[in-house]
Amino acid sequence: MINKEDIPFTVDHVGSFLRPERIKSARKNYTSGNISKEQLRTIEDEEIEKLVKKEKAAGLYEITDGEFRRTFWHWDFLEHLNGIEGYTAEHGRNQKLLAKAAPDYHIRVVDRISFNENHPFLNDFVFLKEKVENDGYSIAKTSVPSPNMILRQELLANDDTSRIHKIYPDLTDFYHDLAQTYKNVIKAYYEKGCRYLQFDDTNWAFLADAKKREEIQERGFDPTQVAQICTQIINEALDNKPEDLVLTTHICRGNHASSWLFSGGYEPIAKELFATNYDGFFLEYDSDRAGDFAPLRYWNNKDSKVVLGLVTSKFPELENKKEFKKLRSIFH
Repeated sequence: MINKEDIPFTVDHVGSFLRPERIKSARKNYTSGNISKEQLRTIEDEEIEKLVKKEKAAGLYEITDGEFRRTFWHWDFLEHLNGIEGYTAEHGRNQKLLAKAAPDYHIRVVDRISFNENHPFLNDFVFLKEKVENDGYSIAKTSVPSPNMILRQELLANDDTSRIHKIYPDLTDFYHDLAQTYKNVIKAYYEKGCRYLQFDDTNWAFLADAKKREEIQERGFDPTQVAQICTQIINEALDNKPEDLVLTTHICRGNHASSWLFSGGYEPIAKELFATNYDGFFLEYDSDRAGDFAPLRYWNNKDSKVVLGLVTSKFPELENKKEFKKLRSIFH
């Protein structure tokens, strides 16, 4: 029987796996009209079942669906929230970044934001839970993009098509709607039986990047103040969450095509990051771009856990065992 105190586990992962060729091929066939949506989902179901078996065989306690149903890690979820639409970007300052990270697809706010009670990701989780939690020792884990990803998109990195100031003349209403939407996200997943949920949030890495901080200032925002607002949004969303639900966050600097988008240590945002009331923090620490461990001094909530991502997935060479033993001695 899994106890809340055991999560995050000694061996854990953030949720995504490389898509099998069968899924990539099926998605192309669906896009070109060669197979139906139902046929695509059947293939996804079968590949997810295979992955679940592999994860269990590897000894993992928390099991994910590998994010096999997603075209990209955050667009799919966000565009199914009320008040948000997906679109193809044609111009703007973010076009170069888009071409590098996720072709030309984008999301934008078109109305007041709220949670969609018929969000398709809920059924995706139900499918995973049914395949996972039948052995007494595994738990289904799922992830969703953080509300801060919407804030970043509209205020800090939009392609000049944002309507946010018309929809929300008072941005405090925007921040509150983001928090309330995700409060309802948490509630909906909990009601479906989810007890291990994760908010993926590259926005913190964005705010820590020196060049991005300069760009933010050019747009008229104080990056430290933005970080404080992000903390407020998260804590409002997490307020009164169920006691038996573990909610963690994952922060990285980009991993599309084994590349990266942001660079810089956690120091500029550590105080605000560790002021969030998460149960656990998955922090990317797999290269010099992540900086040193000094920012961890701001981690004061001993009821939470910090997991350091020291093993990289960006190149195949194995890390040196001696170096890891040195790190272990630092933290024990």
